[in-house]
Amino acid sequence: MYWINGQRHHALAPSDRGLQFGDGCFTTARVTGGKVDMLPWHIERLQQAAHRLMLPTTDWVAFEQEMVHAAKPLPLGVIKAILTRGSGGRGYSPAGCENPTRLVARSSYPAHYQQWRKQGISLALSPVPLARNPLLAGLKHLNRLEQVLIRAHLDQTVADEALVLDTAGMLVECCTANLFWRKGRAVFTPDLSQSGVAGLMRRRVIELLMGTEYSLHYVSEPLEALADADEVLVSNALMPLLPVNSVQSWRYHSRQLYDFLRPHC
Repeated sequence: MYWINGQRHHALAPSDRGLQFGDGCFTTARVTGGKVDMLPWHIERLQQAAHRLMLPTTDWVAFEQEMVHAAKPLPLGVIKAILTRGSGGRGYSPAGCENPTRLVARSSYPAHYQQWRKQGISLALSPVPLARNPLLAGLKHLNRLEQVLIRAHLDQTVADEALVLDTAGMLVECCTANLFWRKGRAVFTPDLSQSGVAGLMRRRVIELLMGTEYSLHYVSEPLEALADADEVLVSNALMPLLPVNSVQSWRYHSRQLYDFLRPHC
């Protein structure tokens, strides 16, 4: 079910720059008990992306209300909120684009996430690297062809998720999730200043680790950094936190950090 600028629609204007150029941003939220989890953070994420992408002024109050309205009937579900530059401009030029498009979509919750939380998941190394671009790093923008290719390759394996490196060979994230690993009391997560998406559950995990016995480190490390890890986790706003059983031929049996974080995620 879709709402475009607050109205029920099933079609986007062919001239919309989100369709033409992937000119916009989005966020995907979990709904529990008819409410959008971490709603203020989702709005903040959209606002930050809109600022960096220089999108036109948006009615944020209306956008938030539209997300809230779409979520109300769902005991458990998913809300996706998309903001595009709207229609206008000549070619790539955004000049003259003054009316952004707000799109809110409602869907069911992926049932397999419940099973993944119980059993854990496997990761396969993707042959598709993420390009380094600090201007877009961290943003959940609409240009997701890299992820489409990553997912297409993942579909040809028996793994549950894909582990992704950047073009310099450094760990970044998974296809749809952020990455953490633990060695003793040290917890590591990739530095996302060059590529990747700064997920909201990643932000939540980082906050949860502050002031605890665990030390958090932002790193730029190759795949081999996972070879001697005690534990590997992935996170996104929907899952929201999953233990990893294996990466390539490496196996992980500890769930110490997962058990510590899970009650708060």
